[in-house]
Amino acid sequence: MALVVGLGSVLAVDWFAALWLVGRRRLSGILDTARTLQVPIWLGLSGLVVTGLFLRPNLESPLTLAKLGLVLTVTMNGLFAHWPGQRLAPYRGTTPPRRLLVQSGVAATVSQTGWWGATLIGFLNSQP
Repeated sequence: MALVVGLGSVLAVDWFAALWLVGRRRLSGILDTARTLQVPIWLGLSGLVVTGLFLRPNLESPLTLAKLGLVLTVTMNGLFAHWPGQRLAPYRGTTPPRRLLVQSGVAATVSQTGWWGATLIGFLNSQP
């Protein structure tokens, strides 16, 4: 359930951002969506970390270590992504500076890579 809540919320924010890139949404809508879905994103990530601790992960497995690295990356990236999100707020009605868009795009790419990578590794580790 934590995966569905966390990753689903991340996908929703990134989907609205993609729609904005093709001119189908306003920047204010993305910022509002991102702000609204912050709590489910963090709850999902926290839920995955807590439940993962109960699974007694094999810390000698390279896949497990890679997954832990991805989870740490997603966490740090989530903290970083808050900064460009705040800096985008004054541009609700205009086009933001390219540098800010690049920073936001990098944060979204790191987020998607981390979430999907950790999910894939979790699936692979669950196979006999």
